[in-house]
Amino acid sequence: MKVHEGIETFKKLHNAVVTSGTFDGVHFGHQKILNRVYEIAKVSGGESVVLTFWPHPRFIINPKDNFKLLNSFEEKAERIEKFGIDHLVKISFTRGFSEMSSLDFIKSILIEGLGTKHLVIGYDHRFGKNREGGFDYLKERQHSFGFKIEEIPKQDIDEISVSSTKIRNALNNGELELVSKYLTYNYSLSGIVVKGDQIGRTLGYPTANVKVLFAEKLIPGKGIYATKVFLKSKAYLSVTSIGMRPTFEGKDLRIEVHIFDFEQDIYGEEIKIEFVEYIRDEVKFDDITKLIEQMKKDDQKARTILNS
Repeated sequence: MKVHEGIETFKKLHNAVVTSGTFDGVHFGHQKILNRVYEIAKVSGGESVVLTFWPHPRFIINPKDNFKLLNSFEEKAERIEKFGIDHLVKISFTRGFSEMSSLDFIKSILIEGLGTKHLVIGYDHRFGKNREGGFDYLKERQHSFGFKIEEIPKQDIDEISVSSTKIRNALNNGELELVSKYLTYNYSLSGIVVKGDQIGRTLGYPTANVKVLFAEKLIPGKGIYATKVFLKSKAYLSVTSIGMRPTFEGKDLRIEVHIFDFEQDIYGEEIKIEFVEYIRDEVKFDDITKLIEQMKKDDQKARTILNS
């Protein structure tokens, strides 16, 4: 898959099969769209194109909103590539771009920029200033635009429509089973191992203190999780704590990973944490002995989950 930094770096195609959107999470609903784009391109002899926007429009339109993303751009690109897409075009979303009318967007981006011959959009997808453009608008004008338009209906799992918002809410609530079902993969985040207070080492459970690389990344809700850690392409089983460390009167949110049967010095290394299952809430213990007893239980439960 070729990644293009802006429409100006893209060479117009003769037969572009296009979809557009933010695709945050590249979840079950997004995947249906990507599969359809791939299928049409394959049958028609065209090339598949995903047009996406960066930064996420909400950062520009509502800059004071405490909004977090499921994917960094690199994570999103990696997910999209798995669906056999030929081109990923990143449009810089600015205040000026947000003022572009739907007609200008269609003409300058879809037609003149990409060479769109078939456009696939998701349920209730809208574009242009004030979200004025939608499926009905495009359907009525598709002959004059010179491309076909197709809408993918909303995608449900167990009669519940899938959306990035619902996934964010589920992550905040520790509902990992629901998150994995909607995403069709385990949620993950990447970060650098930095020095912490080294309290875990004194308790017999040394931890890697992780600083998240992508500042806008959504961190799952506070609690203890069964996780996998990926370091230099190798996977390790682990248990991860996200929280304030209330037993030690912590003042800042920490992500601490205890990697099972692991003794390497990995300060400064980049690791990826994959969240498999939520174990329990964060709790303040009356004394260290009770904390250690609970940590042993968390360790065993995580091992059981991950080995199954």
